[in-house]
Amino acid sequence: MIRTEALDRLPVRTAVPALRRALDDRGVAVLCAPPGTGKTTLVPLVLAGLTGGGPVRRVVVAEPRRIAARAAARRMAWLLGERPGERVGFTVRGERVVGRDTVVEVVTTGVLLQRLQRDQELAGVDVVIIDECHERHLDADTVAAFLLDVRETIRPDLRLVAASATTDAEGWARLLGDAPVIEAEGVSHPVEVLWAPPARPVKPPHGMRVDPALLTHVAATVRRALGEREGDVLCFLPGVGEIGRVAGQLAGVDAEVLQVHGRAPAAVQDAVLAGSSGGRRVVLATSVAESSLTVPGVRVVVDSGLAREPRTDHARGLSALSTVRASQAAGRQRAGRAGREAPGAVYRCWDQAEDGRLARFPSPEIKVADLAAFALQAACWGDPGASSLALLDPPPAGAMGAAREVLEAIGAVDEAGRVTGRGVRMSRLGLHPRLARALLDGAREAGARRAAEVVALLSEEPPREYGDDLAAALRTARRGQDGYAARWKQEVRRLSGQVDGADSGGARPDDAVVGLVAALAFPERVARARGDGAFLMASGTGAELRDASRLRSAPWLAVAVADRPSHAASARVRLAAVVDEPTALLAAGHLRVRGEEVRWVDGDVVARSVDRLGAVELAVRPLRQPDPELVRGALVEGLRREGLGLLRWTRDSGQFRLRLAFLHRVLGAPWPDVSDEALLAGTGAWLEPELSRARRRADLGRIDAGQALRRLLPWATGEAARLDELAPERIEVPSGSRIRVEYGGEQPVLAVKLQELFGMAETPRVAGVPVLVHLLSPAGRPAAVTADLASFWREGYRAVRAELRGRYPKHPWPEDPATVPATRFTSARLKRS
Repeated sequence: MIRTEALDRLPVRTAVPALRRALDDRGVAVLCAPPGTGKTTLVPLVLAGLTGGGPVRRVVVAEPRRIAARAAARRMAWLLGERPGERVGFTVRGERVVGRDTVVEVVTTGVLLQRLQRDQELAGVDVVIIDECHERHLDADTVAAFLLDVRETIRPDLRLVAASATTDAEGWARLLGDAPVIEAEGVSHPVEVLWAPPARPVKPPHGMRVDPALLTHVAATVRRALGEREGDVLCFLPGVGEIGRVAGQLAGVDAEVLQVHGRAPAAVQDAVLAGSSGGRRVVLATSVAESSLTVPGVRVVVDSGLAREPRTDHARGLSALSTVRASQAAGRQRAGRAGREAPGAVYRCWDQAEDGRLARFPSPEIKVADLAAFALQAACWGDPGASSLALLDPPPAGAMGAAREVLEAIGAVDEAGRVTGRGVRMSRLGLHPRLARALLDGAREAGARRAAEVVALLSEEPPREYGDDLAAALRTARRGQDGYAARWKQEVRRLSGQVDGADSGGARPDDAVVGLVAALAFPERVARARGDGAFLMASGTGAELRDASRLRSAPWLAVAVADRPSHAASARVRLAAVVDEPTALLAAGHLRVRGEEVRWVDGDVVARSVDRLGAVELAVRPLRQPDPELVRGALVEGLRREGLGLLRWTRDSGQFRLRLAFLHRVLGAPWPDVSDEALLAGTGAWLEPELSRARRRADLGRIDAGQALRRLLPWATGEAARLDELAPERIEVPSGSRIRVEYGGEQPVLAVKLQELFGMAETPRVAGVPVLVHLLSPAGRPAAVTADLASFWREGYRAVRAELRGRYPKHPWPEDPATVPATRFTSARLKRS
């Protein structure tokens, strides 16, 4: 029996007529409805014709998370007075509850992606609702792009709704072709905001690490909320580990403590969503409880202010969830949980001044996540570069390039990026492409069942208490009775049924199988021991085990999970398996390179024959007769790293280079650019044949740089003959001395004793540029600087004369320097001569 009264109370009901008109007129719409209005539960029933009249249509609702998909289907079935699997059902990975009469099916976005790849028409489906699209999960963005492609090409009748719990709907409206935006008014109760920062500063999160002091403060804030407020408390934490630690610190509180996250057993999730049967509850949850779900009885929210987002370090081949500050939008969503049923309060565990500095929205996954799975989906769709897909944000070119390299290495795409038959099969396994490769190839080597067991461990990281040894974690999961072990066993059954190879590889012991499958999944992370718990991965990244790890004595590892703290040079191994060298070579054979390496290492040329697995050197021997071109390249690399000072530079050659640089700056071509960058880029024009004859660092030190630079003079135009005229090395002054010109500054500098310039009225020029004259005392110390000698004789000389004549009485200091001969001698010697 339909629960009409409950349906009538849902505020989104008032927006339904406008939504229907928009779909009738345009076929697309954006529905903006605050949490708790019924957009996830009432709208699908109305569009399916199960309530409110209208024709019966098949509706698919895509949710970002399994817990939300199950909860939405159960809630809709309850509103119809039915059980899931009748007119409303759901499908998530590993679980399908639908029947012959199912009209509304709630699926995860991942399931819908698989369905679209198998059946682009979505035969029999009339309406698709992408729920919580504002969260910007990569699967949701991809589903939307594929559905828009389907509407444009083969199913113009397919109706599409993007449903958002925020008012930031403009981008989605543009993406859907200026779709109408339908806004539903929420009946939200007031939520009081209480700022509850820790009394002392806590360390910011990095990687997966959260400062224990913050978790202690969050637990204390939950206790405070229980004492100050009525109703159940919903506390947001970034991950399962933090939930467990806070739960431990809440032992003894006068309330039932429940844990809600994507890994929680369905029975626990159902119990939380069903509401309290008596006493108060504290629900510790990850971001899965931000939207789509209503947790009955909640009047208080405690927000840690943290969330987990995917991050990929393409340079090191590491992908993992990272702890970040939650966005302002997430903060609003979380706070709204306290006002779903009555007035409430939110305790925010950070300072109010910090709030304005938080990001407005979560980072779109497409900008920060590993894109290998997305790139495979796009290739299967027929658009390997994703260039024609309608996406709110284009995929970063670097991340797509890295993804294509992975897919090509595992045989999922060809050199042109087109999907292979193997790639199509991988895409249908419901796994990351790396894990799909491990399952397919591991089943061939070790049997379907055991390969599936390891892949299931890799697809959902085991709890921390399982340890860092993947083989030991497998044995724990096999005998385990906890929620993780139950999910693992279910996934093993699903995966082992999708591949062949049930009886092959039976001779391999379990530990060898675990290592092989892990290495097949992450070939760049096979790592050889360096000693003392340190390893070098094939990717070139260092890796370290914790002191207590039983893996420290292993000669080789296949690293399954690692992260790199922001302050550390090496990655921290969190899950790995022991392998031997033949297994490493089997799994990562595409990274093996044999050849001659001639490089600049530690200040000289090193020539050797190397057999390497990525960055790991398997065998090395010195080369007696290295390729001369490789030697030349290594010498040039040495010059780039250590500078042109490796050549022999005399004072004259250094001044010669400065003269050329001056002429290039003042006159331009044909005078050459002799900057470091230009000289290193054009070594063939001036360092040959000496460079090609050189074999080591010492040979570079024998090359006369000044003589080599003369090859760059403009001999062909005849201008080279004017070098001494345009930029003379020395200038003759009235005393007869030839004074060196220094060309290192903006202006050429002539440093000369003042008495040697008596009678010189005009400032010398080189290449039309006035020389900057440094007038020196008889002792060679600076007395004055001028670029205008005539002005100095008129206005400055008198003051210099007055200051210095008493200090240097033996030297001439005439009142009118233009009337006496210039000299470099004292007055007495001048008289004798």
